Amino acid sequence: MAEPLVRVDRVSKRFVLHKDKSLKDRVLYWKARSKSRSEFFALQDVNLEIGLGETVGLIGHNGSGKSTLLKVIGGIIEASDGAVFRRGRVAALLELGAGFHPDLSGRDNVYLNAALLGMSTADTDAVFDEIVEFSGIGEFIDSQVKFYSSGMYVRLAFAVAVHSDPDLLLVDEVLAVGDEPFQLKCMNKIRQFQQEGRTIVLVSHSSEQVADVCTRAVVLDGGQVMHDGDVGEGIRVLRDGYERDRIAGHENDPGDPQRRAVEIASVSVTDAAGNPLPSTPIERGTGLLVTIHAEVVEPTAWITGFTLQSTLGQAIYRLNTEGLGIELPTSPGRYDVQFSIPSTNFGLSRLVLSAGATDAAGEPLALLEPAGLLDFADDPFGAGVVQFAAAGSVTPVAT
Repeated sequence: MAEPLVRVDRVSKRFVLHKDKSLKDRVLYWKARSKSRSEFFALQDVNLEIGLGETVGLIGHNGSGKSTLLKVIGGIIEASDGAVFRRGRVAALLELGAGFHPDLSGRDNVYLNAALLGMSTADTDAVFDEIVEFSGIGEFIDSQVKFYSSGMYVRLAFAVAVHSDPDLLLVDEVLAVGDEPFQLKCMNKIRQFQQEGRTIVLVSHSSEQVADVCTRAVVLDGGQVMHDGDVGEGIRVLRDGYERDRIAGHENDPGDPQRRAVEIASVSVTDAAGNPLPSTPIERGTGLLVTIHAEVVEPTAWITGFTLQSTLGQAIYRLNTEGLGIELPTSPGRYDVQFSIPSTNFGLSRLVLSAGATDAAGEPLALLEPAGLLDFADDPFGAGVVQFAAAGSVTPVAT
């Protein structure tokens, strides 16, 4: 087996939090200084191996340790415990304007950053025009960077990083600062790196971005690795964590003891005739009957419906009672709300079912997510979110 490009071995990172309000407090109350500080572990016993050619997405909640781990991998900060082993040239784009001197021009900062990345002046001369063209800085390349916008900072820093011929590219959330055309250019560059067999570690809050470019997802929570592997499963683990925190927040919130006016107990799916679905994947053209089992606890006007999403969280189909012009009863009681889909043609192998209810103004009343999983037969002809009974032919063209 090939030696990994990066190996993170039982790494922990500890920070000391000082509660002193000022230097004066530290001097006057130095005897009690041990009580004024506490330790915080941003990373705890993290083990990770990243092989050549992998594109790894680091995802997690705010404060989960993603950026800290990226900095430890890049050698920007030192681990408190454990060790990190790297080989090859590393290019890191971690913070907005990191490594830029505000009083130097864009041109001077290109050479400064390139030198920090291990490039000689001759190496930088050879790619300087490409860096300027990629960044789109143009005539501002000889202006002091302290007059640059945040987008100009990111474009120039990313351009230098990707033209330094790195074996390992570390990218933090800073790409979100660039405009849409530049983000597209960055994604195309990352795909080019993938084709060239380079290794990329990407921190992003965008599940769609991670699903689009990453071959592997690492989910962090509280400085610990909760998942390492399939991207779709990693995004599911992340969203389960969001839902867990949301529920815990509601349980711990002493305010707003309001009862839910509507509850969704469960959702059932059968074939069009009401029979249980077979254990095999659902074939194209099969009719479905989706039934939401709900209870109105307090008199209210309400709307209910369901959503089918891909395992990566992309909404594939939505349907609700308002769209169908159905008025639901407002008096308390239990109700079964049925939606009939005469024929299905979903092209994805698995869809996640969720159901919800809102009031007449669209304010959420209830949510059941996920409410179930539906497996569909593969498209024998094409690929995509839908499938058809496709056919093709060839016709000779007279010359």
